[in-house]
Amino acid sequence: MAEEVKEEKQVSSKEPNVLIAVLTYFIFFLPWLTGDIKDPFVKFHTKQSIVLVIASLIVWILGAVIPVLGWFIIGPVGGLIVFILWLIGVLNALQKKQTPVPWIGQFGSKLNF
Repeated sequence: MAEEVKEEKQVSSKEPNVLIAVLTYFIFFLPWLTGDIKDPFVKFHTKQSIVLVIASLIVWILGAVIPVLGWFIIGPVGGLIVFILWLIGVLNALQKKQTPVPWIGQFGSKLNF
């Protein structure tokens, strides 16, 4: 039984800007305002944050549009899952890790900026 290999990078070249990376999960466009988007660590977490915002919007729209099932299952459960993924992203930034959030984090690498 082979173990699943997770993509994880430790930042080693210079000290990453952890504060901006964490704040990115609260305000995803902050690195553009501060000019820190050039930092690879901050850029990685910005992409993860954008993917989480998109996932949150999808859950919100599905929860609002689908009657009953969306209101009582998709919205609350999906919102809780997105919150847990958000928390994982914040903890990864605090630990100076560049680990994609589970399930949806790989879509961040497809964003080009």
